[in-house]
Amino acid sequence: MNLKIVGLDFIYSVRSWARSRGTVFWSLLFPVMLILLFGAIFSGMGDGKYTLYVQDLDDTDMSHGFVDVLNKTGILNIKNVTTDEEITDYIKENNVKNLIVIPQTYKNTIMSSYADPSITVNLTYYFDPTEQQTNQVLRSVISSVLQGLNMQISQGRTIVGLREESTVTEDFGFIDFFIPGMIGFTIMQQSIYGSIERNTKFRKDGILRKLLTTPITRSEWILAKMLFMLFLAFISTSVAIGVGVLAFGIKVNINLLTIVIIIATSFLFSGIGMIIGRFVKEEETADMAAGAISFPMMFLAGTFFAVDAMPSIIQVIAHALPLFYVNEGLRNAMIYMNQTEALINAGIVLIFATIFFIAGVLLTKWKEE
Repeated sequence: MNLKIVGLDFIYSVRSWARSRGTVFWSLLFPVMLILLFGAIFSGMGDGKYTLYVQDLDDTDMSHGFVDVLNKTGILNIKNVTTDEEITDYIKENNVKNLIVIPQTYKNTIMSSYADPSITVNLTYYFDPTEQQTNQVLRSVISSVLQGLNMQISQGRTIVGLREESTVTEDFGFIDFFIPGMIGFTIMQQSIYGSIERNTKFRKDGILRKLLTTPITRSEWILAKMLFMLFLAFISTSVAIGVGVLAFGIKVNINLLTIVIIIATSFLFSGIGMIIGRFVKEEETADMAAGAISFPMMFLAGTFFAVDAMPSIIQVIAHALPLFYVNEGLRNAMIYMNQTEALINAGIVLIFATIFFIAGVLLTKWKEE
């Protein structure tokens, strides 16, 4: 082995890297961005608050005291619910993930239990089975509070119990929560990197310059490529659902809103890819820039982790990311069957898609500058 040749090649590679300001910038920024973002997520996981809705039908000093104890744990963000409609309808209309109902007989039952130890009362806890981490925390907190309450009332005998009911009508698990997120992420990756290839790699190989000599117009070429990216989006969606059904027995519903969100998602991230390809010239730099945008979005937008469990500042960032609305829209359309929420999220995705796709088309150039 000729170490001199190895050394010269290494020095040449370093110089080539240093000459490209974009490559140096993204090489340094990408790990810094990941450390800051993911450090903020995971370092604050234990300090974040979990939202718990409470419907107090008893409305007495004892029920207020129970809610106060929950609030004083420092882990829960209590939101009181006052509604005359059926609580299950309220949960569906407002996309509530966790709610506890205190029955009207709460105080009377506790008072009667001193004379008749066999009397018990159950609180009803409505939960979203797909959000396992949140459920574990809330179950632990509520159970601990109830255990302390029963110890105070009857030296540990169960007077106040907990009855659980799923907020989802069908038996869904975490994999059902996971599949829509993976569909959104996969479409994002395909569309962004596909658009970058169309702009950056084709420009480098001289393909864009040659297209100027052909009868095809820029709009025709872009539309053809968008249809191809949309074709890939439907293929990847079908594969993800097929594997989920065969391997894990997932239960998903395919409807018009699902199709609309998939189409809008493909155009949305294709537009982002075109914008990146317009301003980042080098092929290697473009790939790093795409990764710096897509990978943080994958973790921050609720693909793997429930956004409600993240620190508040991260939740604000998540709600500004288009992938968040893609994930929420697909889950509401495919799993929860909450058409109202799915329609709202689909509308937001369409707005993002219109803005980024039009900007990407306008910025895409064939001519060399």
